[in-house]
Amino acid sequence: MQEARDAGASEADPGTPVRTTVEARCTGHVRTAVGEPRVEYTFEGGTLRDFLEAFFEDYDVGEMLIAETEEEATTEGWAPELESLPGENYAKNPEGEQTRVYARVAVNGTFNEHLDGLDTELEDGDRVAMIYPFIYCC
Repeated sequence: MQEARDAGASEADPGTPVRTTVEARCTGHVRTAVGEPRVEYTFEGGTLRDFLEAFFEDYDVGEMLIAETEEEATTEGWAPELESLPGENYAKNPEGEQTRVYARVAVNGTFNEHLDGLDTELEDGDRVAMIYPFIYCC
């Protein structure tokens, strides 16, 4: 796991805000809205939350990715709900910080809920994938 750092100031000059540059990768509808599959993106701060807030100001894709409520983050389907899930590696972000049904946000190939959620620390050169696939049904 990456070391935590103060998002409010850089190490070189405590009065200078941290600026982080990542590679934003976009798929599906996010790619269509952004217009590019990859964008080098510099933002003020050092967390996934900082990145998403800045990115959503520049590209109107926030509603496409982030669920406001548990209902928007949960799918209903034909599979029965299990009382307990098999395995041990299930993690979920708190309500309001989850992705919409079928949408995902990953850092360097790992879904953010398996890291530190929106508080995941980012470093220069990290890859942030915003995934909202094209889904077609009958």
